[in-house]
Amino acid sequence: MYVAEIWRYPVKSMAGEPLQRAEVSALGIAGDRVVLVAHPPGHVVTARSHPALLGHKATTSAEGLVLVDGRPWNDPSVLADIRGIAGPQAELIEDQSPDRFDVLPLLVATDGAIAAFGRDGRRLRPNLVIGGVEGLDERKWPGRKLRIGELTIAVDSLRGRCVMTTYDPDTLQQDPAVLKDIGKRFGGRLALNCAVETGGVIEVNQQVELT
Repeated sequence: MYVAEIWRYPVKSMAGEPLQRAEVSALGIAGDRVVLVAHPPGHVVTARSHPALLGHKATTSAEGLVLVDGRPWNDPSVLADIRGIAGPQAELIEDQSPDRFDVLPLLVATDGAIAAFGRDGRRLRPNLVIGGVEGLDERKWPGRKLRIGELTIAVDSLRGRCVMTTYDPDTLQQDPAVLKDIGKRFGGRLALNCAVETGGVIEVNQQVELT
């Protein structure tokens, strides 16, 4: 098995960026979901209720600054765009705490499960895609560990999927049948909630060991 893809989502619920190399710690991939959309007094807004957020792309500059569609995340024009989606009280806030993740800091998918899903794997919003996996073998992984160089990942559980999977990553067109299909064929769960036991640096095409 090998690292097929690495993804980072600098702003939660926006489109993310593919990486060739990433630093991974107990808080997941460095720079992942470090900016959130919120309503006072701190209620987090996501694409589950405001899917138009998926139409904005978040990246990270060489200096480590989070960008939204090429603009600094704290640029007034970005805030104006966000308020046009999430309402006039919406704010963009920086959050480095563990609470910024819905479940655990790392979501891992496999090429076998994505092939069985039969749709664009970006709908699942994985941090890592592991290649060289046969069929739905990932469903046997909870309780086991993945080793990638110095990195050790503890596989906790299968991820329960939500309405975000129903939106095309490019067009944002919604297809409710996607979530119904996940429920029917995969029991509503696809990809893996994971924790990081030992941090490290990983790269695309690096070997992965299941222990």
